[in-house]
Amino acid sequence: MKLLYSIHKYDVFMFSWLLNIRMYHALTTLSRYLSKTGNGGLYVLIAAILFWQHGLESKCLQAMLLAFAIERPIYFVLKNSLKRNRPAAALENFHSIITPSDQFSFPSGHTSAAFMVATLLAYYFPSLAVALYIWATLVACSRVLLGVHFPTDTLVGALLGISVAVFSLGQL
Repeated sequence: MKLLYSIHKYDVFMFSWLLNIRMYHALTTLSRYLSKTGNGGLYVLIAAILFWQHGLESKCLQAMLLAFAIERPIYFVLKNSLKRNRPAAALENFHSIITPSDQFSFPSGHTSAAFMVATLLAYYFPSLAVALYIWATLVACSRVLLGVHFPTDTLVGALLGISVAVFSLGQL
């Protein structure tokens, strides 16, 4: 329990420090935009493009479908089993910039999906790897700056997404 308390204290410290950065309006606006790229519409568009160009034979599309079929249930079970409160519920006098879609924060689903897709696309399109991982990292940071996740929520989300992507690639 002492370890969990120490992690939580560090998490709250990092969260508070990052929120002091967000006071700049442009950063908040950029965070909103980046967060929206992780809502799911972009993934459907990528899948549609892969299908249009290569059909169901696309290994990348197959890997994405398998990865989402694995990652979403794991994410849902973790989030609803661990039930970590979001910052607005855990911290007094704090209000997030956006309204989250669900009650709990751990792990970050936006971050998990972003890192999963970045890992899969980087495998099939290596020249895009740096840009993809920068984008996924920015999605994760945006979730903290918007006040809906603690830093460790996004860290575990990234690990979940990468792990599921690597596992999915190994299955094809």
